[in-house]
Amino acid sequence: MLEDTVPELAREMTRHGADGSHAASLSVERPSEGIGLVALVESLLFVADEPVPVDRLVSALEARREDVEAALETLEEACRERGIRIQRKGDRVQLVSAPEAAPYIERFLGLELTTRLSPAALEVLAIIAYRQPITRAQIEAIRGVNCDSVLRTLVSRGLIEEVGRLEQAGRPILYGTTFQFLQYFGLSSLEDLPPLGNGQKPDGVSLSMERQPHPEPEDGELTHPLKEREVVREGVNGQSP
Repeated sequence: MLEDTVPELAREMTRHGADGSHAASLSVERPSEGIGLVALVESLLFVADEPVPVDRLVSALEARREDVEAALETLEEACRERGIRIQRKGDRVQLVSAPEAAPYIERFLGLELTTRLSPAALEVLAIIAYRQPITRAQIEAIRGVNCDSVLRTLVSRGLIEEVGRLEQAGRPILYGTTFQFLQYFGLSSLEDLPPLGNGQKPDGVSLSMERQPHPEPEDGELTHPLKEREVVREGVNGQSP
């Protein structure tokens, strides 16, 4: 009967600490003992539901930034033969599934293929990727046509975002690519963008804003590297682009 059970429960609580001291003693034990910094970084990235600033990892791990950066490099190298990858954009990092696994993930989760981007959208996206940050006027100067609707589509798909304002009359929006862009094309960082027709690659995350003169065929080539690399892939949280 319940009356008989309550005293037994009370004795059990007293034995373990009715004030929760037993549970508290368990919580302060260091489960990380014997686990290296690389494994701890991987654990934090695994439970994070969004890209994590490196400084937040440094704070949580109470480690030096250079040690955390070294751990990230080690983890990135270790993940090359695994089903997950380290993805980085600027100072933020996250764990994602390998782009090569995309079709199997889609089949496993029963997902429909995401609608492909139009050639116009791919062309605008390529211009932004290689020349970011860039304004709508600069994009239209390259393409020679209005880009309003294409930009709205890319923003709604989460592939580009406002990254600032140009300090001139009207303060036009500067566009740049997002983490979703990296996921959509299976890239770990902007450094992984395919080289342009002239063999040049973007220098880091911040690319030149100024339009470089190119013959017409090379402008057309801007669409090809992204189009060839286009994949629909899943992050660790199973969300589609």
